[in-house]
Parts: sequence; structure tokens; C-alpha cells
Amino acid sequence: MTEPITEPITEPTNEPAAGPMIGQPTQADSQENRRQVLYWRLLAQLFDREEQAALESAGVAVVKDIGLPHELQDPRTSVDSIVQRHPELAAEFDGLMVPEPHGEDGERDRAQEVRRAALVSKILLNVFATGAGSVSAEQLSRWQSDAGWLERGLGCEPGGLRSGRGRGGDRDGAGAGTGTPDLSNLLPAIGSELGSLEADLVSRMRLREVLADPHLAARLTPSMSLVEQLLRDKGNLSGLALANAKALIRRYVDEVAEVLRTEVEKSSTGALDRSVPPKRVFRNLDLDRTIWKNLTNWSPEEERLYVDRLYYRHTARRTTPQRLIVVVDQSGSMTDSMVNCTILASIFAGLPKVDVHLIAYDTRAIDLTPWVSDPFEMLLRTNLGGGNDGPVAMAMARPKIAEPRQTCLVWISDFYEFDRSQPLLDGIREVHRSGVKFIPVGSVTSSGRQEVNPWFRERFKDLGTPVISGHIRKLVHELKTFLA
Repeated sequence: MTEPITEPITEPTNEPAAGPMIGQPTQADSQENRRQVLYWRLLAQLFDREEQAALESAGVAVVKDIGLPHELQDPRTSVDSIVQRHPELAAEFDGLMVPEPHGEDGERDRAQEVRRAALVSKILLNVFATGAGSVSAEQLSRWQSDAGWLERGLGCEPGGLRSGRGRGGDRDGAGAGTGTPDLSNLLPAIGSELGSLEADLVSRMRLREVLADPHLAARLTPSMSLVEQLLRDKGNLSGLALANAKALIRRYVDEVAEVLRTEVEKSSTGALDRSVPPKRVFRNLDLDRTIWKNLTNWSPEEERLYVDRLYYRHTARRTTPQRLIVVVDQSGSMTDSMVNCTILASIFAGLPKVDVHLIAYDTRAIDLTPWVSDPFEMLLRTNLGGGNDGPVAMAMARPKIAEPRQTCLVWISDFYEFDRSQPLLDGIREVHRSGVKFIPVGSVTSSGRQEVNPWFRERFKDLGTPVISGHIRKLVHELKTFLA
């Protein structure tokens, strides 16, 4: 490991500066040394298990010298605890890593960069130094809270990167030379890494013991990783543990459903149908058009407008019944998609004139349509894992196609088939030729990550139905376009 810079930390003096002497560190050099000490100490904590006594003592000295609490150096102390004891730091943690422009004179604020380095190091150490061994509910909850502070520091909502919502506001733009590089292009990768860390922590929990204890279960924060573990283990749970598991799944489902419902409701429910005469009621009266069309009847002498005809707005919309068939791969690699799709299907099922059917499959297929209005019940009936046998699902989906041109078939999978790729492709081609709108989706995840069998990807492109992006917002847009 490269030796860190360990020059002594010099204090500013009140004596007039006569210019730096040769070999004498300037104030800027001193601040840069402090900043490097903090980041070297962070790297040592993350990558070297042996304690670096010199770095530890130097880091403590820097933090103390710049007036920050010593708890910043303790990886066992959460950011929440620090903010609770020192509320004035909350504003500094918010947007901590969002680039800021230089001052008017173009000079870097070296002292502020040192302070920022101390706060950034604290967040990064708490989030990325996850250790090994079993994890308690309290430890998971603390990590999730610290990850939320990292997301806030990057200018996102807490949970935003892990759920794929990304940056909350338009705070991009500065970056170069500010001490905080522009990370906007790296946000998806950071979100994916946070999701992987969270999944690892959940997998290391003694989940059954935690669920059996109401106090520990209450500390769990619902997340996709946790829901996946609960769905995989639900067959081994009973009594209080099963009840707590169901409560956590329902909490997560309700939270995601609220977000997706907002996305769905942003679009109109159909194009205006001008073949239907507008209802002649006051709330539909088009005052602007009525006045404009009757201006020729204006009487200057009487200063009155005589109206020969009233004009009304069209409000009727085309509401041709549409059938939406969602086929989702429930194999082990598609858990995130399974959860998101069951929730999304239930939301579209609540729209007028939309007939939604949901089929889940691995080596067998199951028709979840009777429970399509309740994603919680649908998820409890899934059996995650197994291989892929698309033709089995296609055999269940095809009888549901009554009017092809009024039907949309959404197929969500990584398309790594169990040695039956050609039969599935033949079935999809036949359905597509009949007039069904076919939408292949590589995955429907919160992060937008997807992996699709290249063989299928090329053939879907040739078919004129390329695999859409894996982010759930893309699928919402496609479905709203079809139903409009």
C-alpha cells in the first residue's frame, strides 16, 4: 500500500504573509494534506483489515481540528445518530456530493473541501464496509438508513438509487475542479451496487429468527431484496413469523403500487371521440369558443352580445375494451420483475375497459388472473425458482386472445429458455402476425438493469418488436400508448 502523506498539519497564523519560502508548505498544501489523510484513512478501512494506527490518529486529529464531532471516525456510529446529536450537520449531508460551481474569484475553498472529505468518508465507510458474518435486523435497518444518507448526498431521494428513481432534482452541472466530481453518469451503477450490498446483507440475516420476534421484525425496512428472501422462504414459515412476513410484503407492495399508480395516472385514459356529440351541460360549455363564434352578433349600440348558438367541449373518450395479457418468467433470475409486474397488472386491472390477465411460469405455468386485483395474494401464490419453459406459458396465453387487434401481449423474461427457444419464437411470430401487439421486455426492475438472451434479442429486432428497456417506466409508457 502506498505510504500516505504525513506532513504535519500547520495552523493559520495572524502574521502577515510574506510569500511562501522554498520548501515551506503553503496553507493550500496543508489543507490538501488533511484531505488526503482522510481519504487514505477511508481506503485503509475499506481495503486493509490491519489497523493503520498512524492514519487513525491523523484522521482523528484532522476531524477534531476542523471542529467536527469525533463520532465521524467511528464506523459503529450511524449517520442518524450523528445528526441527532448534531442537528446542524443534516444540511451539510444533504447534497454533499452534488458538484458546486467555483466562487466568483475561481478559487477552491480548500478548508471546505477538507470538511466535505470528512463527511463523505463517514457515509462511504458506513455504507460500503459491510463486514462479514450474520446480520441482525438492527444492523440491516442501520445500513438502510446510512444508504439513504448516501443517496441524499448524491442529490437523490432516500431509496431513490436502489429503486431506480435516480436524482430528484436538476442539480447537475458543475463538477470539474470542485473537489466533488460529477457522478450523474455513475448513478445507475451506484444504485445497482447498493442493491447488491443490501441483498447480501439480507441473505446473511437469520431471517426466521428475526420474523419470530415482533420487536426485531418491526425494525425491518421492506425492500426488494427482503421481499425476495421472504417469498423464497415462505414455505418454511408459520404462525407469527409468517404473519410478520406477510405484513412486510404487503407494506412493500403498497409502497411500490403508490409510485406506479402515479405513473399510470399521468396519461389520459383514451383519445377524444368526436363521433359522439358533446353533452349539453354547463360544465362542458366552451365559453371562449362560444364568444368567438358569436362576435358577429355584437351590438355596439346596446353593448350586448347576442348568442345564436352555444358550443360545448367533447369529453367522451374512445373506450374500446382492451385485453392485456402479461406473461412473466418467475425463475430465480426474474424475482424483481415478478414483484413489479404483479403490482403493475393490478393497477391496470383497475382502469375502465381494460381486461387484464396474468400468467407466471418457470417449467410450469400458473394463471394468476383470479387474483389480479390483489398483488399481495398473487405473490403468495408464486413459486420462485426453476427453469424456463416458454411454450408452456404460450399454450396458456393463446386461448385468452379473442380479438387480436384489441390485445396486447407483454412477455417479461430474460429468454434463456430450457432448450426450447425455437418453439417459443414460432409461437410469438404467429401471435404477432395475427395482429396482437407484442411487447418483449428483458426485465422489469427498479434499477433498469436487464440481461436478455442475444439470440432472442436479434430475432425480436427482426420481427419489428425490439426488447424495450428494463426500467419499469418504459413498460408503463408502452402500455399507456396502447391503451390510449
